[in-house]
Amino acid sequence: MENSNLLAIAAQFGSPVYVYDSEKIVSQYKRLSGAFKKVKHVKLNYAVKALSNLAILKLMNSLGVGLDTVSIQEVKLGLLAGVAPENIIYTPNGVSIEEIEEVAKMGVQINIDNLSILEQFGTKHPKTPVCIRINPHVMAGGNRKISVGHIDSKFGISIHQIPHILRIVENTQMHINGIHMHTGSDILDIDVFLHASEILFDTAKHFKNLDFIDFGSGFKVPYKEGDIETDIEELGTKLSKRFNAFCKEYGKELTLGFEPGKFLVSEAGYFLAKVNVIKQTTSTVFAGIDTGLNHLIRPMFYNSHHDIVNVSHPKGKERFYSVVGYICETDTFASNRKIAALTEGDIIAFKNAGAYCFSMASNYNSRYRPAEVLWHDNKAHLIRKRETFEDLTKQQVSVDIFNTVASE
Repeated sequence: MENSNLLAIAAQFGSPVYVYDSEKIVSQYKRLSGAFKKVKHVKLNYAVKALSNLAILKLMNSLGVGLDTVSIQEVKLGLLAGVAPENIIYTPNGVSIEEIEEVAKMGVQINIDNLSILEQFGTKHPKTPVCIRINPHVMAGGNRKISVGHIDSKFGISIHQIPHILRIVENTQMHINGIHMHTGSDILDIDVFLHASEILFDTAKHFKNLDFIDFGSGFKVPYKEGDIETDIEELGTKLSKRFNAFCKEYGKELTLGFEPGKFLVSEAGYFLAKVNVIKQTTSTVFAGIDTGLNHLIRPMFYNSHHDIVNVSHPKGKERFYSVVGYICETDTFASNRKIAALTEGDIIAFKNAGAYCFSMASNYNSRYRPAEVLWHDNKAHLIRKRETFEDLTKQQVSVDIFNTVASE
């Protein structure tokens, strides 16, 4: 997107504001699907938790992309966006059997990741197809907070518990139609991914009536100029060859599944904010902006890097700034970051703001969550209104009890 487009959006819709470029989302989809074009059946399910706006879900549906959901609410959002139930997979963690049963009634694909729920569900609903999430005990991902396939992870059923799984399946006569794993996010090393895939193939051999094998996702995208990223094309070549060979060995054409979230939407997103104040201390120049960790928590939570550019004056002489928010916490987006000279009133843009940014936003400090805009066909479309004070209070219940207590 051009700086002029971003400035126009900030002027029209105010700041802070999230902006998503639909063209980038489409190109990422084409890149990923093209990498696996030698596999006969491929199913991409977008990880809704990355960015759950209905407009984004409708865009995914228009591309033929299904949805990977982790809550009943995400399932309902997908259905509301027009996604067919059979194109939604539900992969919760730690939820009740009642929620899983309610989702199953909607006709979506159920994915279970613990032995207790597997046995309960299989006993009550043996004819409902179920996918099993395996923990391959592989440490992968950008850091431990986003690594979910290691031995101490709460996600998945341990590969060492496969005999327990088989006993449950035999006793309940339940229908297992898929095997799934997800090792983590920001995976760079293709060999680690392929190693985990071999564990999944070995697991799949224990089940004779599978329809698909889901390899999760977690592909790394570049966060700054010259940054390394997952070589999707190399992964596509190597995994496609291995998958096709496995299908021949298995005796059936299976569907290869992925559930990309960040890969599809991260680079499409921009988060625009206004510089409120430039504050010079004895050692640091702070750029205080009109947002905070309530709107973009990833730098504080994951220590993640987002490139920051001065959209208003991109060609100014570069200076070092610590970019901080207006939240009453240590609310730091970047420390001593080189940015084109900032003045109060300038609009800055955080790049790679499409994934796990707005979806993790909150009302901390009673601040309003920002608006969201979709840039599509060279036009800005408002896809979420900025919150108001009424939004902060509409679910609260006023109780008139304190005057009575005081008088007593």
